[in-house]
Amino acid sequence: MTAPIPRLGAGDRLLLASHNKGKLAEFQDLFEPYGLEIVSAGELDLSEPEETGTTFAENARIKAHAAAEASGMLALSDDSGLCVDALGGKPGVYTANWAGPKRDFSLGMRRVEDALQAANATSPAERRSHFMATFCLADPEGNDWLFEGRVDGTIVWPPRGELGHGFDPVFMPEGYDITFGQMPAEMKHSWAPGEPGLSHRARAFAKFVAAVVEDFD
Repeated sequence: MTAPIPRLGAGDRLLLASHNKGKLAEFQDLFEPYGLEIVSAGELDLSEPEETGTTFAENARIKAHAAAEASGMLALSDDSGLCVDALGGKPGVYTANWAGPKRDFSLGMRRVEDALQAANATSPAERRSHFMATFCLADPEGNDWLFEGRVDGTIVWPPRGELGHGFDPVFMPEGYDITFGQMPAEMKHSWAPGEPGLSHRARAFAKFVAAVVEDFD
C-alpha cells in the first residue's frame, strides 16, 4: 500500500538533497513564495551518494533516500539533464559527466556541439532536444513520490547568454528566440495553477506544489 503523500506548510523544513550551487539557486527562487524553510545537503555536510542509476527517476531516488536516511528529514531531490535526439538521447542522465570532473560546462557544451557536427546535425530540425527533470520526495521510512517535468527545444551554437547554469546557453526552448542562458529567472521559472512553467524544473515543481504544499490553490 502506498503511503499518503506528506503535506507541508509555511514554516515547515524540507531538505534539498543537492550540493549543486546553480540548482540550489533555482530551487530558492521556486520556493521563495511558499514560506518553507529549505536546508541543503551541503549545509548539513551530508555526503553525496554515487549516482548509479540509468534513468532520471533512479538517480533522483538514490539522492532523496540517502539524504532522508542520513538526516531523518523529509528530503527532495532533483535529477535532470539534456537529451538530444540526434545523439540518441545523450547526454541524458550523464549530462553533468559531459562537463568533466571539474564540471566545466563550457567544455560540456562544446562536446555536445562536436557530437552534433560529427552526426551532420546542422539544421534546427536536426538539433531537436529536451530538458527533463524528475523530482523525488522521500521520507526517512523509505517511501517516495515522483514528479516529472519536460521542456522541448533546439540546440544552438555558439552559446548565448550568461544567466542560468549548465547547458542553458545552448538550449532554446520551443516558441522562443532566446536561450535559457538569456532568460531572467522570473521568466524561466514562472508558472501559475493550470499553466505549467517554462523550464523543466518549474514544470516538475508545479506538480510537487500542487500535491504537497498546504493551502495551494
